[in-house]
Amino acid sequence: MRRFLQDWAHLLLPAGVLIAGLGVFLVIRAAVVPKSFGEYGHYRGAALEMIRQKPVSYAGQDMCVMCHDDQAKVKAAGKHATVHCEACHGPLAKHAEDPAANVPKLPDVAVLCKRCHEQDPAKPSWFPQVVTAEHSGGMKCTECHQPHSPHIATEADAGSGRGK
Repeated sequence: MRRFLQDWAHLLLPAGVLIAGLGVFLVIRAAVVPKSFGEYGHYRGAALEMIRQKPVSYAGQDMCVMCHDDQAKVKAAGKHATVHCEACHGPLAKHAEDPAANVPKLPDVAVLCKRCHEQDPAKPSWFPQVVTAEHSGGMKCTECHQPHSPHIATEADAGSGRGK
């Protein structure tokens, strides 16, 4: 036995350090990780209640269509048919509750359109992309395109052949 301990003594020290490190890790983990973690997969179960307490920000597509049916029809026939209203116009739950008191601002198209359509090699090749500085010559997108159905030229530009 003495011979065994002499031969394996150099392994006992690293094994002891490893076990001590594991013990310290488990103690810290128990102190830091919330008790509800892992209750619903890799989520913190208590987070659901915290989320429920926050006010609702988005009204949802159906609420927009109830009042803005004309715009919804134009959008449904165009390239932006699958884009929800609040993706461009922002959260509108307060507007849906009281439309007169909470009139939303129109989005800044110089920033908004660019957010999705600025040319980027990471985007799929079938997705409409432009280099905005070259494409528009500094004009706003809405001078040539209707935002809800961008393949349709605006009335001001219909005769020039642009906006297609």
